[in-house]
Amino acid sequence: MEQIEAVVIGAGVVGLACARVLARRGIETVILERHDAFGTETSARNSEVIHAGLYYPGGSRKAALCVAGRDTLYRFCAEQHVAHRRCGKLVVATSEAQLPKLEALRRQGLANGVDDLVLLDAAAARAMEPNLACIAALSSPSTGIVDSHGLMLALLGDAERHGAALALKSPLVRGRIDGDGIVLEIGEGNDATQLRTHCVVNAAGLAATQVARSLAGFPPAHCPTPHYAKGNYYSLAGRAPFSRLIYPLPEPGGLGVHLTLDLGGQARFGPDVEWLADDWIDRPDYAVDPQRSAGFYAEVRRYWPALPDGALAPAYSGVRPKISGADDPAADFLIQGPATHGVPGLVNLFGIESPGLTSALAIADAAVSELLA
Repeated sequence: MEQIEAVVIGAGVVGLACARVLARRGIETVILERHDAFGTETSARNSEVIHAGLYYPGGSRKAALCVAGRDTLYRFCAEQHVAHRRCGKLVVATSEAQLPKLEALRRQGLANGVDDLVLLDAAAARAMEPNLACIAALSSPSTGIVDSHGLMLALLGDAERHGAALALKSPLVRGRIDGDGIVLEIGEGNDATQLRTHCVVNAAGLAATQVARSLAGFPPAHCPTPHYAKGNYYSLAGRAPFSRLIYPLPEPGGLGVHLTLDLGGQARFGPDVEWLADDWIDRPDYAVDPQRSAGFYAEVRRYWPALPDGALAPAYSGVRPKISGADDPAADFLIQGPATHGVPGLVNLFGIESPGLTSALAIADAAVSELLA
């Protein structure tokens, strides 16, 4: 049986960030990834937005780690030459009834430490974005966009420079917790191998609960029920009508159908919220239903009435790894270490949805601190 100091399960942006922190501390680290490439699930299927931190309840991990992660991410991208742009965004109110919600969002952002927010009237918003229809908007200059693949490549490269190794096509089959650490069984048949380690970070994203459940000896009461919400995206034919990101006010389960830009200036709209069956993980399907376009046209025309018919085409979708259901209050990030579940050397990362990309570096610091406490 092989032995390794630390194992990170999952090579998405958070798993790679965790491996980097461990490796930079001189800890021998292997990253296990069941797919044939890193970052092919949630990390590659999102809006690629660097969030400022205004949406999340005060005192929550999402609020604290988003703000800390945003600043750390901008520094990392600048140092590692990862493509990104601090383009800013406008959150818009399109009716009088939404004005109190916009003001509440401003106050929430200020309480979270987002100190550059500016409330704009309709004329000021249109001066910034002439194609915008609204009665007021909240400007967030510290919001940006990032090349998520480039970010993950930079995180992996830094981790590898400090001795970490990435093992692709290495699915965790099962594990067990005993008095001498954690034994992980990887692969099946002739490719099966076992690793013994004293440090495990479960950063498996969509499959994080399934990974925890597969560890014999882990208390099942600490495994949250996973839920899945698909976010569909549609691309826009033609030139982008805005230079900043445009967001409606948040909706249950997500941040509303917003306009995002890629680093090439191409616009896309999404994500919406499509709740999936709790067994979706057993038969994953990322297809975008073209019939959902009617809802997109209606939502987008609230703030861009000039959206032409036929201008939207299905692009891609991502799935949020939620630990709260459609009728539940939104759950916080769950960074679950030995102090909670009682298993030495194990940290589970549950419910790492948005703003997980923005928060990745801060989540990694928090997870490793829990692991090594």
